[in-house]
Amino acid sequence: MKGNQIAKYVSSVSKYNQEALEISKRVHAERQLGNRTSINLERSVEEKFPRNYRPGFGVAMEYQKMGNQPISPKTQRLADSLNLGLEHAGITLGTIVSGLDLKKPLDDLVINCLKHIFLERKVIFFRNQAINQDQLVRFATYFGDLDAFPFGKGNEKNPFVLEIVHGENSPGSENGWHTDVTWMENPSLGSVAQCIELPPYGGDTLFSDSHACYLGMPERLRNEVRDVWGTNDYRLFLKNSRSGGLSEELTNDIKSKFKFGVDHPILRTHPETKKTSLYLNGSFLRSGSLYNKRTNKPLGEGKSRVIIKDLLRQHDQPEYSYRFRWEKGSIAFWDNRAVQHFAASDYYPHQRVLRRVTISGDKPYFDPDSDRAYIS
Repeated sequence: MKGNQIAKYVSSVSKYNQEALEISKRVHAERQLGNRTSINLERSVEEKFPRNYRPGFGVAMEYQKMGNQPISPKTQRLADSLNLGLEHAGITLGTIVSGLDLKKPLDDLVINCLKHIFLERKVIFFRNQAINQDQLVRFATYFGDLDAFPFGKGNEKNPFVLEIVHGENSPGSENGWHTDVTWMENPSLGSVAQCIELPPYGGDTLFSDSHACYLGMPERLRNEVRDVWGTNDYRLFLKNSRSGGLSEELTNDIKSKFKFGVDHPILRTHPETKKTSLYLNGSFLRSGSLYNKRTNKPLGEGKSRVIIKDLLRQHDQPEYSYRFRWEKGSIAFWDNRAVQHFAASDYYPHQRVLRRVTISGDKPYFDPDSDRAYIS
């Protein structure tokens, strides 16, 4: 509308709107005056964000640690030299890599480049990869040894390939934020998943940046869990929906082979980047098991439960996450030390089939000195 039309429209609106427009002019004038008087006052990044809602600050701090760029210039130059396309999905995590055919073996230079992208971006994706099980396994072994999964039916053609099938008779059950296999003494470095069949709608997997989440945690909570560890076990897999549980003989045999109850820190130092992440899986962490590693004193059942409940909400904030839409032939490779993931179970009664291979990791630890350097 032109100026005279706007004036005519304003004169015809309700009394409320006339007063609202007048007040908005005065509010704007005072704010502009305040901005002019404080223009020379420097504010930190933290001061620019609300004190009572910190996810945006956590993401900003993680991005700052990344040099306020999605990927380092050195890695970008290497990718360019190899004609790899990089489409960054989130500001601090998630990159779709193009220009590779994973049916073919990769040379050392390409593998090295992918490792750098993986560490910097925390989760990487590939599209249109019509590869078989052996080729999926070969790709995963570029990044480490593999772990078989003892609580699921192994694939007859390749025991390291786990098929995750959900449909009308088996709705999705991974719909909660988690990092994989914390019941192991040496939880996995990462997982590689391939989409075999997808529903017509839904079935996305979400990834949440555990480094940004740590930085955006309420300061009270972050200090409360510093030096805190908890005990994890695989009791979830000893249950059986039909009979109520595995036989005592099989349960005892499993426990004799795999340690039932391992301790891990709630704050984990990434062994390669040295960044700190919030690290836990609510399905495996014993609810009353938290203790201070430095003093060796338990926090107690009640306090442990309250803290764990609070911790399990932290990755929920949308600022930390990227939602990946699967396509047939899509592959996701995520760092279990740096992200949590959430499989959305929103496609019932349709079927969704993924293949997953797990890469061996090492024992989690927390380095306070690395943590102090990181948040300073």
